[in-house]
Amino acid sequence: MLGMSDLSGFEVVEDPSAAEVIVVNTCGFIGPAKEESVETILEMARYKDEGACERLVVAGCLSQRYVGQLSGDMPEVDHFLGSSDMLRLGEILADKGERLMVGNPANYTIRATDPRRLTQRGHSAYVKIAEGCNRLCSFCAIPGIRGKQRSRPIADVVAEVENLVEQGVVEANLVSQDTIAYGRDLAERPNLAGLVTGLARVDGLRWLRLHYLYPETLSQELLDALRAHEAVLPYIDMPLQHASDSMLKRMRRGHGGRRVYDVIERLRNALPDMVFRTTFIVGHPGETEQDFGELCELVRWAEFDHVGVFLYSHEEDTHSGEMKDLVDEEVAKARQRKLMTLQRTISRKRTHALIGTEIEVLVDGPSEESEFLLDGRWWGQAPEVDGKIVLANGTARPGEIRRAIVTQAADYDLVGDLLSPEGTRDVPSPSLD
Repeated sequence: MLGMSDLSGFEVVEDPSAAEVIVVNTCGFIGPAKEESVETILEMARYKDEGACERLVVAGCLSQRYVGQLSGDMPEVDHFLGSSDMLRLGEILADKGERLMVGNPANYTIRATDPRRLTQRGHSAYVKIAEGCNRLCSFCAIPGIRGKQRSRPIADVVAEVENLVEQGVVEANLVSQDTIAYGRDLAERPNLAGLVTGLARVDGLRWLRLHYLYPETLSQELLDALRAHEAVLPYIDMPLQHASDSMLKRMRRGHGGRRVYDVIERLRNALPDMVFRTTFIVGHPGETEQDFGELCELVRWAEFDHVGVFLYSHEEDTHSGEMKDLVDEEVAKARQRKLMTLQRTISRKRTHALIGTEIEVLVDGPSEESEFLLDGRWWGQAPEVDGKIVLANGTARPGEIRRAIVTQAADYDLVGDLLSPEGTRDVPSPSLD
C-alpha cells in the first residue's frame, strides 16, 4: 500500500492530523488484535473533524473477516479493503474507489513487479513467499481469512530479492503462513530447499533467514540446503504451539509430542550452531495442569533461544471456538507468566554465554537509547522480535555487517563494541556520518 501511495504521487506524513488520506491496516486474527484495530480506527476517525483527513480507509484481515458488520457500525469509514486488496488502494487515491472493495483473497498473490516501499531499518526486508494456508489447526482462523495456500514461483521470489539487494538490502527474512509447505500447491512442485538454494545465490545477499516452519518431518534436501550456503543463517523459527499429546491432538496439529522432540534433535544435530525461535499457546480449551507441565518440561529440556507465549483467543469460525471446556482466563494468564519467567532464565543464560565472544552484527542505525550509540542485531536476532545489541564503541553505517565483541548481556539484549578489520576495538567517533 505504501508502494501504491508512492505510485499515486502521495507523500507519507508522520502526523495523522496532516494526512488527507489515512489508511488503517488491521489484524483480525485474535481478540486483542481486533480490539487494537478497532480502537485505532476510531482514533483515526477523529481527524476527519480535527485534521485534514478527507478519506479514511480500513484495510486488512479485520475488513476481510467482518466487512458487513464494520461497514454498518462505522459510517465514518469511507473505504474498506480486504486482506488481498492492497493494490486497489490506487483506485481510492485516484478518487475512483467504491466503499466496499473486499474481494476474494484467493485471487491475489504478491508479485515481484508489485510496488513496494522498504520500511525496515538496517537494510533488512521481509519477503513473503506464499499467501494463505492449507493446515486445519483448530484454533486458527487464517485459512478462512486468507484462503488456501498460494505459493510464488521461485523465479519471482528471486527477482524480488534481487530488486531489494539493488536497493541496499543485505538481509532477507522469508515469511508466509506455512513456510515449510512452500511450493506444494504449484504444478511444478518446487520446494523450500530449491527456493533457499536460488536465493542463496543472489549476489550481495548476506543473510537469509527462514520464519514460520511447521514442525513436520524435515527433508534431508532442506537440511542440506540450510548447511550448504554461507548466506543461509542457521536460524530456525518454528511455532511448536504445545508439547503434550492431548493438546496437540485438540489443536489438530497432526502430530504428537514425540515429533516435537525429534524435530528439535534432528535440527540441532544438523545445525550445531542453530538459534531456535518458537511460540506456544497456553489456555487452549481442555488444557490441564499436567498438559502445561509437559510444556514447561519441553522448554526446560530444549533451552530455546527465543520464545513467545500467547494466550488462547476463543475465535468464532474455528474448531476450538466450539469447545466448551474453557480454561479460566486468570489461570491462563498465570501459565503465561510462569512460562515466560522460565524462559527468561534460559534466555539470560544464553545471552550471558555470549559475553567475550565475537559475533557478526548488522548495524541498524543510531540507537533509541542515545545518539552516541548504535543499534544492531547479530544473526541470531531477527528484526523486531528477538532483542538487539547496543554498540557502545565504534562507528558504522546502517546496513554494514561488522564483527563485534559482546561486553555485557541482559535477559534479551546485548551490549558490545565494534571491531576494526584488524580485530581491534574501534576508536569512538563523535560523528556517525
